[in-house]
Amino acid sequence: MASHHYARSHCLLQGSAGTPTTLKIPQPPAVRPNLADKYQKTMKISLVPAFGIVLILSIFTLPACNKLEEIVAGEAEHDEGHSEGEHHGAHKILATSPVLKDVISTQQYVCQIHSCRHIEVRSLEGGYLEQILVNEGQAVRQGDLIFKILPTLYQARLESDIAEAQVAQIELQNSQRLLELKQVAQPEVALAQAKLAKAQANVNLAQAELAFANIKAPFDGIVDRQYQQLGSLIEEGDVLSTLSDNSVMWVYFNVPEARYLEYQESPKDELKVELMLANGQKFQQEGVIGAIEAEFNNENGNIAFRADFPNPNRLLRHGQTGTVLLSHVVKDALVIPQRATFEILAKKYALVLSDASEEAANEAPSHAHEPQEAHQPAPATTPTAEHSNTSAHDNAPEHDAQLEHGVVHQREIVIQSELDDIYLIKDGLQPNEKIVLEGTQQVRDGDKVEYEYRNPDEVLSHLKYHAE
Repeated sequence: MASHHYARSHCLLQGSAGTPTTLKIPQPPAVRPNLADKYQKTMKISLVPAFGIVLILSIFTLPACNKLEEIVAGEAEHDEGHSEGEHHGAHKILATSPVLKDVISTQQYVCQIHSCRHIEVRSLEGGYLEQILVNEGQAVRQGDLIFKILPTLYQARLESDIAEAQVAQIELQNSQRLLELKQVAQPEVALAQAKLAKAQANVNLAQAELAFANIKAPFDGIVDRQYQQLGSLIEEGDVLSTLSDNSVMWVYFNVPEARYLEYQESPKDELKVELMLANGQKFQQEGVIGAIEAEFNNENGNIAFRADFPNPNRLLRHGQTGTVLLSHVVKDALVIPQRATFEILAKKYALVLSDASEEAANEAPSHAHEPQEAHQPAPATTPTAEHSNTSAHDNAPEHDAQLEHGVVHQREIVIQSELDDIYLIKDGLQPNEKIVLEGTQQVRDGDKVEYEYRNPDEVLSHLKYHAE
């Protein structure tokens, strides 16, 4: 628009003067440069130093990256060599096998010890306790007098009955004399005889009641605590003491149903019954199964057994506790050491070893259908630590040559019985299999290991168990 304005002014000046006149038309003011162009120029100027800095840094960082790649590659090769070495030089462990043996299986049961006869000594009559003829804990013989009660009432009744009997005797004599004189009939004499018999019976009853005041031991035994003191007024039925016959002790214990069935299958003469006392020592005398109760306890599934133990030295007392050891022979039991097992969630497991060559043979058919990579010759390398380990393995001691190779498999087992240091296996293992004996915490299911085999008889010879 400014150009049009100056052109118009130029034309007007020419017309008024008539002659051409040269006019200096001022140039329009310079247009303000575009901000975008200015920004682009600024960026071009500022990017030049930045590209220079990046170029300089790349010169120094590229060798470092190459070095890092070499380190990573070296670690990968080391890991491959280490894992490969783990397969070749795997954990060295000890192994053994289950073995069939005739084992004496011993089960322990908590028991209560009772006397074969244990009674309360009670008073059959009332009166004052006149005499105490024994001490607490004293052994007495059958018929010994141990307590004496003074029954004044029964003594008076006895004297009265004796007097009535004497009267009846006199009446009978008079009746017999009158019968001889034929002054009375025969029935009168018979009646007098009956009265005398009744009086004699009353005397005998009074004597028996009076005899109850003398309390005697009904059998050989030991007197327990005395509950009444001398001079006490005794009522009929009061407990004076207790008496125990400890010649034979009855030992009661509860047996689970499964064990009960197992014992019923065993011959009676093969059951061995022993008693472990509270001090951990065995009682010198062996016992026998004296009785088995008629029914099971439905609450716990147990049935009560009674074992009878002779007690010649009176060592056992009524009310003692102990542990019954009930043993029987298990024929052809499959035995393994307890240390060859471990527990997971209340289940027992063992690590079974299979032959590594058989495992490889089983895996070979599965790999036969896989595409094979083209064979490439291995590049020549300098001796490394892996080669040195191989040579060291070749120069290993002679006993390493006896090591066997196998694959670990975890297997659940079922325990039949638990004895000292051993388990009797019901299911899960076979006699010809090999199991990990030591090193169960070092290996896992599927690991390839090399192990040293130990003869099971040699292993069991160092354990605390009874085997035949």
